[in-house]
Amino acid sequence: MLFEKPLAIVDLETTGGHVTRDRITEVGVILIDGDRVERIETLVNPQQPIPAFIEQMTGIRNEMVAGAPRFETLAEGLLEKLQGRLFVAHNARFDYGFLKNEFKRAGLRFQAEVLCTVKLSRRLYPQHYKHNLDSLIARHGLVLADRHRAMADAEAVWQFLQSAAGELGETTVLEAARHLLARPSVPPGLDQEVVDSLPDVPGVYFFYGENDLPLYVGKSVNLRSRVMSHFSGDHAHNKEMRIAQQVRRIDWRETLGEFGAILLEAQLIKSMQPIHNVRGRMSKDLCSICLDTDEGGLMRPRIVYARDVDFGRTADLYGLFRSQREAKKALTDMAQAHELCQATLGIEGSSVRKGTPCFGFQVRKCKGVCAGREAPMQHNMRLMTALARLRVKSWPFPGPVAVVETDEVSGATVEHVFDRWCYLGSRGHDSEAFDTDPSFDLETYRLLAAYLKKPMAGTSLRLLEADEPLFAPASA
Repeated sequence: MLFEKPLAIVDLETTGGHVTRDRITEVGVILIDGDRVERIETLVNPQQPIPAFIEQMTGIRNEMVAGAPRFETLAEGLLEKLQGRLFVAHNARFDYGFLKNEFKRAGLRFQAEVLCTVKLSRRLYPQHYKHNLDSLIARHGLVLADRHRAMADAEAVWQFLQSAAGELGETTVLEAARHLLARPSVPPGLDQEVVDSLPDVPGVYFFYGENDLPLYVGKSVNLRSRVMSHFSGDHAHNKEMRIAQQVRRIDWRETLGEFGAILLEAQLIKSMQPIHNVRGRMSKDLCSICLDTDEGGLMRPRIVYARDVDFGRTADLYGLFRSQREAKKALTDMAQAHELCQATLGIEGSSVRKGTPCFGFQVRKCKGVCAGREAPMQHNMRLMTALARLRVKSWPFPGPVAVVETDEVSGATVEHVFDRWCYLGSRGHDSEAFDTDPSFDLETYRLLAAYLKKPMAGTSLRLLEADEPLFAPASA
């Protein structure tokens, strides 16, 4: 017996790659108890269409599964077969996650030790670069009847284990498996089962402390790996250590993709105010710089606040700052770098009388516009040059736009709607929520400005029609 407990080598075919939205179309299981081997193979009615390219890849067509049993009718019998066994699969989080979700929908709890043969191959054969199933088949000369079918791929995993044991020795394979089966360190206040149930999908996660105090909100394209990274590095960084010591509960919300995760994280940090999220909190003093021109034609910066001015509709703003202090520091740095008058910039204070040289002029760091030694136009030109890199972008569209996020496998979409840099809400993918009183937000501006410069994969931009109702569900 290669391992210390019976094995269940599992492979699934599915309608796509999302463990909660997609469904199983075929199950292949090899049960191994020493010399006794039992095989279970069945098609499953996924109760949703199989995408064309999945049909082409697996050969499993919609008409083949139409008369197959639903998973819930197979669940109890399959669970009985899997209980107490080491769950082995190639890219095991995928198969394990799908099965856990299917059992959960059937009202059953499934928990098992999981061994991933991708990770096992990497550990046993570090000299090789590729460890996908096709690479293992070619490298070990595995013989299969039909690739991309559940039982055939499960057979490939079983043949790989036998090949590795024959080539490297059973002890070497067993020791490598023991290393991989050692569970990652989980903070003592957490339920291991909850951590195990984290999905490998995009979304936002929440850490709560005593009395459900929000500790931290984060986002990732892979919730499970990101959450576990907090705990695997809890001794390397003080912040991670404090979170690990304080966390008592984890929750999460899945998103369709990365853009939605970033957007949702920003919204939730502002609303929940977690104690370990410093960046992204709502700033009551969000401000910018605008320019006034006095009677002599001299431009004078003035700090304006988002609470008083609609930044989304105001042209010619420079910089977005979380406080007046940040804005004044930016003006001070500009004055020093471009020999600008600090009195004119409003930094030196109102005590400087008109026509009186500022302190900067006295120490030769101002060219003297304050004392009539420099023409206002020359000072204005240097000021505009200094401010140019801080200019807040004008809204480049005639009306609202939607960033459309699409799951390439399932075809599901969600539209994130914006107007004048304000996030209005999202629609599609099981929800529709819009803000009736949106306000300009620094994190949203930065996210959307960066997106317009470099769009994310799996997204597109759509200009909303002039008469298109915002609250209507997204069209199919």
